[in-house]
Formats: sequence, C-alpha cells, structure tokens
Amino acid sequence: MPSRKVLADAVRCLSMDAVQKANSGHPGAPMGMADMAEVLWNDFMTHNPANPQWMNRDRFVLSNGHASMLIYSMLHLTGYDLTIDDIKNFRQLHSKTAGHPEYMECPGVETTTGPLGQGIANGVGMALAEKMLAEQFNRDEFKVIDHFTYVFLGDGCMMEGISHEACSYAGALELGKLIALYDDNGISIDGEVEGWFVDDTAKRFEAYNWHVIDNVDGHDPEAVKAAIEAARAETSKPSLICCKTHIAYGSPNKQDSSKSHGAPLGDEEIALVREKLGWEHPPFEIPTEVYEGFDARQKGSAAETAWNDMFTAYGAKYPELAADLTRRMNRDLPEDFEATCEALFADLNDKKQDLATRKANVAVLEGLAPGLPELLGGSADLTGSNGCWWSGSKSYDRDNTDGNYLHYGVREFGMSAFMNGMVLHGGLLPYSGTFLVFSDYLRNAFRMAALMQLRAIWILTHDSIGVGEDGPTHQPVEHATAMRCIPNAYFFRPCDVVETAASWKIALEAKSTPSAMSLTRQGLPFFERDAAAMADVAKGGYILRDCEGEPEVIIIGTGSETKLAVAAAEELAAKGTKARVVSMYCCEVFDEQDQAYKDKVLPPQVTARVAVESGTPDFWYKYVGLGGRIVGMTTFGASAPGGQLFEHFGFTTEAVVAAAQEAMA
Repeated sequence: MPSRKVLADAVRCLSMDAVQKANSGHPGAPMGMADMAEVLWNDFMTHNPANPQWMNRDRFVLSNGHASMLIYSMLHLTGYDLTIDDIKNFRQLHSKTAGHPEYMECPGVETTTGPLGQGIANGVGMALAEKMLAEQFNRDEFKVIDHFTYVFLGDGCMMEGISHEACSYAGALELGKLIALYDDNGISIDGEVEGWFVDDTAKRFEAYNWHVIDNVDGHDPEAVKAAIEAARAETSKPSLICCKTHIAYGSPNKQDSSKSHGAPLGDEEIALVREKLGWEHPPFEIPTEVYEGFDARQKGSAAETAWNDMFTAYGAKYPELAADLTRRMNRDLPEDFEATCEALFADLNDKKQDLATRKANVAVLEGLAPGLPELLGGSADLTGSNGCWWSGSKSYDRDNTDGNYLHYGVREFGMSAFMNGMVLHGGLLPYSGTFLVFSDYLRNAFRMAALMQLRAIWILTHDSIGVGEDGPTHQPVEHATAMRCIPNAYFFRPCDVVETAASWKIALEAKSTPSAMSLTRQGLPFFERDAAAMADVAKGGYILRDCEGEPEVIIIGTGSETKLAVAAAEELAAKGTKARVVSMYCCEVFDEQDQAYKDKVLPPQVTARVAVESGTPDFWYKYVGLGGRIVGMTTFGASAPGGQLFEHFGFTTEAVVAAAQEAMA
C-alpha cells in the first residue's frame, strides 16, 4: 500500500496537470488540501461510488469551488464514473469536469459551488436535513438516517458575509454532525490576506457555539485524522477544524504565493514539483497501487448493502414510515395530491374571499400542508408579515426538534442557501418568506437553485408601493423584473386566492424548478371565473375577462394591478370598446405553452395592448410590443399610505383607460 504522502501527491499532480492541460484553473488550493482530502476520504467518508445517490451516504461539499480539481481527483481515484479522459477534459465544453463543481453534471458532486460562502451554507442545510429526518424517521433499533456532512472551505468563504449567517445559525441549532475543515493558507487572489482579513477565526466560531480544533497541521495526516476523530465525537455542536496549509504545496517557486491561486504553474515549475515530491510518473499516469489505495468501491458497496438490509427490516416493521421516506427522497408528491388540489380550488371558489395574497397564502397552506409532511416552512424574522405560518406549524429549534417551521432570523441569503442544501439532501421541501425588496439579498442563492434545478419555494411579500408608509427602502420597483430574468425559475404574482393556489400547485409539481411568489400586503378582490378561465388558470397567463368577438385592445395585468385592468376594461366596454383582460401572473409558465394557446390569449393581429404593473416597465414590451403602452413605475416609491401612492404614481382606472386609448389610436 502506498504511503499517505504518495496518495496525496497523486492528487497534487493530477490537479496541477489538469490545470496545465486546460491552461486554466486553480492548482494551488487542491495541492494544499490534498493531505486533508486523502485522510477524510480514505479514513472517514462513507459513500458508494457505484451509487452516488445512496440515501445514507456522507455528504462532501467543496465550498471553495475554484479548487474543483481536488474533488474531481478524489472522485476519479475512489472509483466514481469519472475517467482519466474526463480529467484530461477539465474545463472544456460538455465536460463532466467544469471549472467549478456542478451538481448533476459530475457524479458525486453534491452541490454546485464557486460563489464563495454558499457551499458552507448548503452544508448547513444538508446537516439540518439529516438531523430533522433522523428525528422523524429513526427508531431505536433502526438508524436509517445517520451520516455526516463534511465541508472544505477557505479564506474567501470565511470572508463572505453568508458564512457568518450560516455558521451562527448552525451553532444555534447544534448541528453536531456538520464538520468543516478550513484551509487556512493565508493567500487569496490579491496576495497575503493579513492586510484585509485579521479575524480570529477560532474565537469567532467558538462564539457561534461551534467546537473548534485550532492550529492543525494540514500536511500531517495523523494530526488531521485525530482532529476529525475529535470532531465526530462531539455530537452537540458543529465542528471547525482549522488546518494550517501551504497553497501549492510542493512547488519550489510558487508555494505560499498568490501566483499559484488562479493560473497554471507552467511546465517548468511542474517539472520542479515532480522532482521535489519524488513523483516520477508522466502527466495523467496513476500507478495501479495508488488507485488501489483510494478505491472505495468495495467498502462503499458493503456499507450500502448493510444499510439496505437494515432498511428492508425497517420497512417490514414500519412500512408506512419506510414508504413515506422513500417517496420523499424520490421527491414525489403524495398519490392524493391532485384530489387535494381539486378540493382546495372548490373550497376557495365557494368562499370567494377578498384577501391580501399574503393572507391567501395561509389559506392555501391550510389546504395543502396537512398532506405534505415534507413541507418545511420558515421566515427571515418576518413570520407575522409573510403569511408562511399555518395552523399546523410548529417551531423547530434545539429544544423543540419535532417542529416543521424554522425561524431563520434576519438571514435572507443564508436562509436561501440552507434551503438549497435541504433540497440537495432530499426528504424536505422547504418554503420560506421575506419581503420582495429583500430578494436582492438572496438572489444569488435563488439563482443557484435555478442552476441546480432545485424545487424550493420563496414567499416574497409586500410586493409593491402598496407597502405604504415604510417608504422607498421597502417598496420593490425593479425586483420583479430582476427575478424574471433568471433562467429556469418561476416568478408568480397572483391577483387573488385562486391564482395563489394555482401558483402553489405549479410550484409543488415543478421538480426541477424553483419558485418565487410575489404577494401583497394590501387586500385584493376575489375574481369570479368561468369554466374556461378555471381550465386555463394553470397556464400562467389566461383570459380573465373577455368581450364578444375579437378584442380591440388587450390589457395585461398582474397581482394587485389586475383589478385596475378589469376596471379599465369595464369602463372601455361601457364606451363601446371591446377589451380583453389577460391575467399574466406567471410569465414563465405562460411562455412554456404551445404557440396556439399563446396566440389564442394574445392574438398577433391585436396590436393594441397595455400592460399594468407597479414595477419597472421595460420587461413588458415582450408582450405588448414596441407600439404598446405600459403603466408602470419609472422612479422609486415614497412614504405615504399605500392607497395614496397608487394614485400619486398613476395607477388608476383612468390612467389605464387612457393608455388603452393611446394604444388603439
């Protein structure tokens, strides 16, 4: 069996060679973390390369995702479906080995990382999911959910604000099976970090209620092993292992230098590294004994087989629990979901309630949540404002571990990255709330959810100048447009309780798409719908009110402004103008419909069109055309009662009628 040094040197050389061949990448960090990775993966990680989705595997997150060749090397060497040709194809088009690790693109990659700090936050979500599911499903004799979450992170992750949000929350919830290994090499792109990063990291994490193991030599395998053993033994706190390392370890001229951070070492330096390490093999040639030293296939298969046997026995004794856990990990909805939705729509249509859509959200949750035990609510310290709490909600914290609602505190970005981690782990379906204006804080995590095709739901309330007296700091203007620009994401802005329910149904059925719901603080009217409208409401945009024959003008409304569109159409009708109202509460879902349906709703020959939304207007030209009219916001808001603001900024029936008449002129 090769020595630990030889095994780690294989990772170093594979990493620097791949970066060199690509002429692009970050060789320094994987070379510095190679010893840490060898110890963790060989001595502690429970995983099966033949089944990267095994339910009870340990999770590994490379938060400093620029060091991607570290995880690619480990996956290749331990036996995953990642060949040496894949390694040679590092950073090339259609490669499994992208510049930063990408979930679903490379087997064994648990989350897409690269935006620093989000990986550790994803890890917090994974560890929380493990803890919650273990509490829900484990029984004394059956630990069916029982694994660790390991995270590697560097100075950049530590500096990003999201790491503060994430790690303080992890300490508050006592996530004892979360273990983070900090690559403390003191170097970032700009050089030695001591000029701009002087935090006492150990004390900071101790203040977060973490178990901290400081000053570990990251190049001493036995020291790293002892630290991980100590971390695993501490079950009441998450653990941080601070590993002192040298970036580009083994490079005579670029070790401990920012020159090795984000650029190839160069052929001459690579030759010197080989000489210094005593690595005599040419690029991409790994000795058989090194592969044997890393191979995790037999051990992983045995671990999964033992777990499968246990789960079979668990299923025999607790069949309902086993079936529910399997369904939830497969991200399937209950068999009666459609019937539940039908009953909910019937109930809402019967009640005909005029509600703010944030309150409509509660009504929808009351109908759907009892049948979805995987649904996990939460809010960024706005529970009373967001409408995320329903009658079956119960707070979860370190003293109440059977809850289904998380009080995230004022941590919008962290909350959202936690949600991504929970979805990646499986078994939970998180939704959470904040104000739409604060979607700026969480937007990159929402973007990552869209990139990774994760089903999670954001409730974004107080969605316009209707917020009122809190003023322009709290009144979103550009935010709806900004959210709609993200690919593979749904942005819903429902006009009443029925559209709110339709939004939830679409969001829950969208296994590979995140959703955001833009909901009002102010009350909105209930709209009666005929059978045709009810049949089309699931299509994101539909004819809410129509006229006889072909319309002369089409008015498109969303959210709270839909009532203005309807009122304007009625006034135009009274004047003899045929007007159609289209409720476009989810543009992305509407755009997914076939062309025949879209042409039915928005006939190409009807060019007189108006869109009305209390937000940035430019987005709407895609539907009204350059000759259309838009009633929207071109400035920030102001502090005054909401009703006064709508009138002040021109959101009136008269203004919409005037816009329609201009469009027809």
